[in-house]
Amino acid sequence: MRELEPLRSRVDGVLADFLDARLGEVPLDEVGTRGAGGRACGGEDGHRQRADEEFVSGIADLITRGGKRLRAALCVLGWAGTGLAVDDAIVRGGASLELLHACALIHDDVMDGSETRRGGATVHRAFAARHAGAGWRGEAGQFGVGAAIAAGDLCLVWADRLLRESGLPAAAVERGRPVYDAMRAETIRGQYLDLVAQASGWFELDDALTVARAKTAACTTTGPLRFGGTLAGAGEDLLAAYEAYGLALGLAFQLRDDLLGAFADPADTGKPSGDDLRDGKCTVLLAEAYQRLDSAGRRRLRRLIGSGSRSAVDEIRVLMEEAGARQAVEERIKGLGKQAVEALSSGVQVDAGVRESLVGLVAVVTEG
Repeated sequence: MRELEPLRSRVDGVLADFLDARLGEVPLDEVGTRGAGGRACGGEDGHRQRADEEFVSGIADLITRGGKRLRAALCVLGWAGTGLAVDDAIVRGGASLELLHACALIHDDVMDGSETRRGGATVHRAFAARHAGAGWRGEAGQFGVGAAIAAGDLCLVWADRLLRESGLPAAAVERGRPVYDAMRAETIRGQYLDLVAQASGWFELDDALTVARAKTAACTTTGPLRFGGTLAGAGEDLLAAYEAYGLALGLAFQLRDDLLGAFADPADTGKPSGDDLRDGKCTVLLAEAYQRLDSAGRRRLRRLIGSGSRSAVDEIRVLMEEAGARQAVEERIKGLGKQAVEALSSGVQVDAGVRESLVGLVAVVTEG
């Protein structure tokens, strides 16, 4: 959304400054210098410092090379909806959620075995390439997975630090902490349910919606909005409206993402196309197809997913189209968009400018 671009730029600036500061904390070599180009001069301390720098830089590369900053924006809007001014402290507090998101992205890419994210290599692939290029001992892929797990964990630590150092009043942070903790816990629960659904071969619509609520809505829309509102001391009526709006928008967001992941050009999305279809992810799109197919179609769908091959993806897409699943998901997205708007039109007191931004965000998500 164009009107949110200034906020996005502010969040980008906060993240860039924070990551620069973390790189500046990398210990110097034993003679107290970094050497040319910020690198250590040599020896064991130099090797360690180069490893530290490349670790932080590898994480920073993912965080700074794109992203909608939706979570930070919704946190700030949740705050501003109460009528409070948007200052640097709440922007920094909102930016902390982008570090939580980075953790989820890094770990999710490991779980999915994804190769690209935001137009570049995923973190585990980048570290695997570093291992292979250096000719180190052991298996490069396993090194990359281990490094990515550590990188995601560090993002969690950084998120807590940025929130703590945001400048928000201690009482506000303490008030928002239960929402912050619940948001993180529900996201992790959603990641696990996603793994179980894929491994177990779940294709039921209710299961797919449960995964989407836990994995996406909790940390992308509902959680950030409630967090920002709670930091500001919002009343229960406004928080309930945020909850209803965020749940509907979060599901619509995930369904749109499912459609893009299945049918969009990777050059436009910055990530592979068809991976969820190939892997048999329990998405609403897949569940809609499964419940519309006859027994022969269901067997064929399971066989194609079971092959685990990229060549099967095009056939799965055809099945989905023929079953009417793509259109059904589009209709579901429209319905969710209406629910989100209605949640803000139920007489609840919310700042008019914030309401306009939130309604505009619904249009962006639902129209694709």
